[in-house]
Amino acid sequence: MRARIVGALAALVLVLAGCAGLPSGGSVNPGLALDEAPDVPDFSFLPNRPQPGATPEQIVEGFVAAATSPAGRWEIARLFLAPDISRSWRPETGVTIDRPGSRSVTMVDSDVVEMTVAQTGEVDQTGAFHAADGGAATLGYELEQQGDGEWRISKAPDGIVLNEQDFRVVFSAYGVMFFDPSWKFLVPDVRWFPTRQNVATLITQAIIGGGPSPWLAGAVVSAVTDGVVLESSAVPVVQGIARVELGAAALDADPVALGRLLRQLQASLQGTGVAGVELLVGGAELAVEPAQALSTAIDARPLVQIPDGFGFLGEGDLTTVSGLSTRIAELDAYAIAVGRGARTAAVLLAEGGVVRVEGNVVTTADERADLIEPAIDPDDTIWTVPVNQPSAVRLATAGGDTRDIANAWPGATQIGAMEVSRDGTRVAAIVTDAGRDWVEVAGIQRADGAPVSLGAPERVLRLDGSGSDLAWLDDRTLGILSEGTEGTVVTEQVVGGLSTSGTGPAGVAVSLAAGPTVSSARLLTVDGALFVRRGTTWQRAADEVLVLASQLGAN
Repeated sequence: MRARIVGALAALVLVLAGCAGLPSGGSVNPGLALDEAPDVPDFSFLPNRPQPGATPEQIVEGFVAAATSPAGRWEIARLFLAPDISRSWRPETGVTIDRPGSRSVTMVDSDVVEMTVAQTGEVDQTGAFHAADGGAATLGYELEQQGDGEWRISKAPDGIVLNEQDFRVVFSAYGVMFFDPSWKFLVPDVRWFPTRQNVATLITQAIIGGGPSPWLAGAVVSAVTDGVVLESSAVPVVQGIARVELGAAALDADPVALGRLLRQLQASLQGTGVAGVELLVGGAELAVEPAQALSTAIDARPLVQIPDGFGFLGEGDLTTVSGLSTRIAELDAYAIAVGRGARTAAVLLAEGGVVRVEGNVVTTADERADLIEPAIDPDDTIWTVPVNQPSAVRLATAGGDTRDIANAWPGATQIGAMEVSRDGTRVAAIVTDAGRDWVEVAGIQRADGAPVSLGAPERVLRLDGSGSDLAWLDDRTLGILSEGTEGTVVTEQVVGGLSTSGTGPAGVAVSLAAGPTVSSARLLTVDGALFVRRGTTWQRAADEVLVLASQLGAN
């Protein structure tokens, strides 16, 4: 059985990588050169064919199992279908992801079978992942007896079904890059494509001819201008260089826009085995300089308030922050968020209210009661919201203006934490809806560069316990702090993907902050112990820490 499963996954990897979505056709692609080896060995998986006398339930179970092998355009799976639907069934439209062992098949009528699964997510035809709450989802199949008396499926949902374990093997997450509206930062829009394939084609098509996921629309921009199209649907990779053939209109395109497009493609294809990207028209390379983008890296040292002051904690010493440390050390701070370049800080006071600290000058940002920990964006705008009024998000700009932001967290009754991404395009929050805690993200909509509203939120995770804090660990990964039945739970959640969870260190955790890498998060307990994660373990780094501050970026 294990060999059969491995074969199925290998076969799926070999075939599910045509055009956008899970492909079943397309143009002829260039083959490998004589000295090049295929990425994946040519395993051959032949699932069971329909067996004589199989019951309707067995036909449905066999069909779902056979649909994991797309060899010959899912030719074996189509044997379970009646002739008419065999031609119209579209397996390439997406993936339903379920919890292993959750499937049950029931005969609900003489010719109707239902398969119930615990759905944890789905991938649409663009490769975008959408989370589900793990509740029961039902897939309906209608069957009819053929002239020979054998049952075949006459109606079936499009797409295929994979459990979480198989999905993690077959698919990998890739950051399809767009820009923030100021063209300063690159922003990943996570898509899932089959593992170990030439994903250059899929990623390039997601940028040229595609666009950002709906929840990011209006929050990010693309450098693709009118008339810039792919001349060839295939993007060959020759000696590590992805060769992107554009239509003739690219010759008249703005060089600045082409430079930004080149940068989008370069960043999107990093980590796929592609070392570089060439833009070509008629086989000739365009002379284009890639645009530059700012880094969102943070200082490797924890930023803390201790009895001796406020600053970066090193090996036994504290490095103060010019323009911030003197006044923050005098404040009875409950939470601190430090902006890009450590020029401005938003401080939640223990007695209530949020203040701005800049140039060692303290000004009021929000005097409302019951505010959660503040957030800050790359423009040093401070974001505040009361715990019991999730829709009442207020902004205090660096210029001293105050405005309310529209469309914040609809349907939520409480909000436990909120943080803006380091590129300023997205905001994440822990919200309560119908008595359950969810992690949601929303795109930040701007007018004349200023935030004015949030886009429709995308739910990325339902928490099993009560959420208390979150942090952007990198540009596409959230760290989430929650309390479960067995203590503190720390979850890594890919925005637009899957999550992994583990237990935190002993003690009641009160805050979580990013480190220089995803696997080096920092955690503060109620008794002032600072822990730093090293891989899968938590190491005690300091004691008597009063506040663990968040950082938006080093420069």
